[in-house]
Amino acid sequence: MNRVVHFEIAADNPERAATFYKSVFGWQIDKWGGPRDYWMVTTGPDDHKGINGGIFKRMGPVGHVNSIDVASVDEFVTKVEFEGGKVVVPKMAIPGVGWLAYCQDTEGSIFGLHEADPSAT
Repeated sequence: MNRVVHFEIAADNPERAATFYKSVFGWQIDKWGGPRDYWMVTTGPDDHKGINGGIFKRMGPVGHVNSIDVASVDEFVTKVEFEGGKVVVPKMAIPGVGWLAYCQDTEGSIFGLHEADPSAT
């Protein structure tokens, strides 16, 4: 089954947003050392229900995104397009993590497709 495995929050000021979510919910939020400004959000211990996420600098109208774990981003992009959705950000590597593409459903909502692959570069 393909499950939601990651959420993202867009923010005009990610550091301010990180402070807000830390204060309100007690989440652990740390700046990622990757190639873009991104803050990793840990919402609780791995052995508890729930998912972790991230905060990124808003670059357009997207506010919140849920990413769904899939075996193949390429396969699911094809399914999305066949069912009337569209790709809004093509497949890209997240170094050491995997592959990600952002899609839009038939109602205009954005979601991510995530394929785990530690060898992605």
